[in-house]
Amino acid sequence: MRQARFLAGALLLTAGCGLTSGSPMVDDVSPGSIGRGEPLEGARLTVTSKSFTENLILGAMIGIAFRAAGADVLDRTGIQGSIGSREAVRTGDADAMYEYTGTAWITYLGNSRPIADPRQQWQAVRDADAGNGLTWLSPSRLDNTYALATNQANSRRRRTRTLSEAAALSRSDPGAVTLCVEGEFANRADGLPGMAKAYGMDVPASRVTQMDTGIIYTQAAKGSCSYGEVYTTDGRITSMNLVVMEDDKGFFPHYNAAPVVNSEALRKWPAIAGLLDPITKKLDNTVARELNAEVDVDGQDPHQVALEWMKDQGFVT
Repeated sequence: MRQARFLAGALLLTAGCGLTSGSPMVDDVSPGSIGRGEPLEGARLTVTSKSFTENLILGAMIGIAFRAAGADVLDRTGIQGSIGSREAVRTGDADAMYEYTGTAWITYLGNSRPIADPRQQWQAVRDADAGNGLTWLSPSRLDNTYALATNQANSRRRRTRTLSEAAALSRSDPGAVTLCVEGEFANRADGLPGMAKAYGMDVPASRVTQMDTGIIYTQAAKGSCSYGEVYTTDGRITSMNLVVMEDDKGFFPHYNAAPVVNSEALRKWPAIAGLLDPITKKLDNTVARELNAEVDVDGQDPHQVALEWMKDQGFVT
């Protein structure tokens, strides 16, 4: 969900704000289980991504796969704003990125109601974007959406594992529920107001504290707030031993990551789909949390994290 947060900067995106920058990707990689026969030999491809950790890692994976398959790759990952990287792929300034189905459906395509089934959500986005010069390849199980999380002690004491149970606690013992959330989540229809309505969660404004994302994880881990707004693939969930409340009514939209490729580039280099599909199939929330933690907790470089994972999986050598 965090990817939708960069809309505020979208109008600032011009050719001078990342679309013309970039550097050659020079990873010395060879085919492993992907890229055999170097089907992209002679191709000059540009990869892009948004600027937050997870998308930087995913963008690097695409570039490394293209390199192993013989392409010359220009790295334009890290574009600020939710729309900038998509526009780069749509216009042909870039050739591929990982995008999120919910972001496309709601933010780019202007729909107000998400589709409950994640596969149907992807299919709807794929079909709608076909006319925009964008091809969505098969989606991953990685679903980076909103959630509430609590620390282990509170989970044991309150015996809450689902949002329905947390909502019931807010009604039976109002003093037991305090929330730490971002300002946007506090006001979005697909954030706190909608969640509270869907679950019957009764938390007065005096017990809701708005703060920056990183602080929320720390405060939830300390127990300064009983439940904090988190993203389901954030590595700090694992490193801080937080318990994520199950969205048992399926309220939050699905934000499954999938490769999005410029349709003309895919027609010219159809091997792209076969290169990326095996990578996508390996991606889920557990993998994302582990890789994100290597960057956000351990301080490693996102590109290096992607490269080591690609090697560990045998995709490249």
